[in-house]
Amino acid sequence: MSYTPTLKKIYVEQAIPELVKSRGYKNSHEVPKITKVVLNTGIDAEADKNQISDIQRDLALIAGQKPVLTKSKKAVSNFKLRQGQVVGCCVTLRGANMWEFLYRLIAVALPSIRDFRGISPKLDGQGNYNLGITDFSIFPEITIENVKKTMGLDITIVTTAETDDEGRELLKHLGMPFRRSETAKTNAA
Repeated sequence: MSYTPTLKKIYVEQAIPELVKSRGYKNSHEVPKITKVVLNTGIDAEADKNQISDIQRDLALIAGQKPVLTKSKKAVSNFKLRQGQVVGCCVTLRGANMWEFLYRLIAVALPSIRDFRGISPKLDGQGNYNLGITDFSIFPEITIENVKKTMGLDITIVTTAETDDEGRELLKHLGMPFRRSETAKTNAA
């Protein structure tokens, strides 16, 4: 018997039927799905090898798989950057790892942010969602005692949605805590 991630069960059992009903899709294969999640963080140009390995270790704990170090293509003297120097760390999640990460992000990490009121409902114009987190220590896998320097994290959720409305509705059905717009707040009051 194979294991199915919790969020994937929610997608299959609840989100697909709701989207078919609300959007009027003729086939369940027309329903947009999440194809991948990309996690990315920048590394200071003056970081030493220990700092780079710490960031790589922390991102591996968050993602559940080993990240890749990204290197600069050109030298830029104003930024003290040499060609081939490590400037970032990224990991692409697909399949079960992707669903598990999204579940932890939606159910555990985002609600643990102090004074959290939801995330921006803006998508990129092609149905994909980009989220920036200023402090990666909101994830429960990270022990604060081992963190020497906090880092930010860019999260990109890539979907097969053709419009922003489709992508937003898909993410809402999965439990993404979008911030209510100002017009909705005034109408409700």
